[in-house]
Amino acid sequence: MEQLQIEDHFIRNDREAGIALLADQLAIKFAERASKHDIEGSFPFDNFTDLRESGYLKLTVPKKYGGDELSLYEMLLAQERIARGDGSTALAVGWHVALILSLRYTHRWSDQLFARFSEEVVNDGAIINHFASEMATGSPTRGGKPQTTAVKVDKGWNISGHKTFSTLSPIVEHFTVSAGIEGNDETGEFFVRKGPGVRVVETWNTLGMRATGSHDVILENVFVPDDEVISLSLTEKQQHTKDDGGGTLLHIPACYLGIAYAARKFAVDFARNYKPNSLPGPIAELPRIQQQIGEMEADLITARTLLYAVADRWDRDPAERVALKPDLGLAKYIATNHAIRIVDKAMRIVGASSLSRNLPLERMYRDVRAGLHNPPMDDVVLQNLAKRAIQE
Repeated sequence: MEQLQIEDHFIRNDREAGIALLADQLAIKFAERASKHDIEGSFPFDNFTDLRESGYLKLTVPKKYGGDELSLYEMLLAQERIARGDGSTALAVGWHVALILSLRYTHRWSDQLFARFSEEVVNDGAIINHFASEMATGSPTRGGKPQTTAVKVDKGWNISGHKTFSTLSPIVEHFTVSAGIEGNDETGEFFVRKGPGVRVVETWNTLGMRATGSHDVILENVFVPDDEVISLSLTEKQQHTKDDGGGTLLHIPACYLGIAYAARKFAVDFARNYKPNSLPGPIAELPRIQQQIGEMEADLITARTLLYAVADRWDRDPAERVALKPDLGLAKYIATNHAIRIVDKAMRIVGASSLSRNLPLERMYRDVRAGLHNPPMDDVVLQNLAKRAIQE
C-alpha cells in the first residue's frame, strides 16, 4: 500500500487530501489482514475497531450532530482507498456511510430518529445497514414484495421474517428492514434494534467478498415501537421524502475501482522488478507487457473520470439528481466491468504465480466479480440508457 497519492488529480483541495490520507493509512492496516479474513471467511472486527477509533464511521454524519458531513465525491475518495487495502471491508462499511449520506438528503427518517442515531454514531461508533433482500424476492431493486411481515400491536409492531445478504450483520446493533404490512398490500420500513427475537445465522460462504459478514438475519416477533417506524406505505414514503436518484450507491463502483487499482499497482511493480534470466532487463520493457499496462491504465482512468464527474454533478445540483439516474448507473456499469478487466490483465502480466494464495491477486480476482451482482445490475443500467435515448 502507498501513502497519499499527491499526483491523484481527483484530489482537489486540502480537505480532500486529508480524507484520502486517513483512508490510505487505514488501508495499509487492512491489507495486512485481508488474506487471513478471506481464508477464514471471518468478519474483520479488528478493521472496524480501527474505523471506529479513527472517526471514519462518522464521516458522512451531519456537522450539527458532530460528524464531518462528507459530500458524495469526498466519500468516494475515501471508499476507493479503503478498497485498495481490503475490498470486503470497503464494501461493508460503504453501506453504512452511504446510508447516512442518503438520509441527509432524502429525509426518509424522522428528524428525531436521525438525530438520535447520528449521535450514537459519533459518541459510540454505532453502525447501520438496511436489510431488504430475501430468498423469495431476489434483489429488492427488482421490485418484489418482502415476505417479512409487520403486525400491529399495542404501541408498536411485531416484525417476523428472514433476510438474506445482510452485510454487517455480525457487528450492527441497529438496522432497518422492509416488511409487508399484514392485512394489505403496503410495504413498511422499520428501525430495528438487535435484541430478543433477532438471530444471525452464519450462512455467508462465498467465492468473493468473503469477509463482509453478509449472513442471514431471522426476525421472530421483534417489537418495534411506533416512534421507530420509518414508513408504513410507499405512498407515505414518497410524500415525505426526496429522491436522490440512488447517487449514494456509487460507493459500490468506488469499491471495485479500489480493488482494481491495487491489482494494477501490484502488476506494475511486478513488471518493474521481475527479471527472468532469458531477458536483459525487467519484463516491463517488453512491448506486450507495456500494451497490457496501457490497457489497464486506459480502463482505470476512464472509469475513475466518469465516476468522479458524475459524483461532482450529483453534489453540485440537487435538483437534477433524479434525472442523473441513468448516468449514475452508467458509472457503476463502466467501473465494475472495467475493474474486472483490469484485474484480469494484472493476472496475465504476473503469470501463473498470480493464482497463488500467497499473493493478493487471486483474492482480488474473486472479490471484483461480486460487483456484477450489486445494484444496479447491468441489464437495468442499459435499459435506462436505452429508454432515455428513445425519449430524446
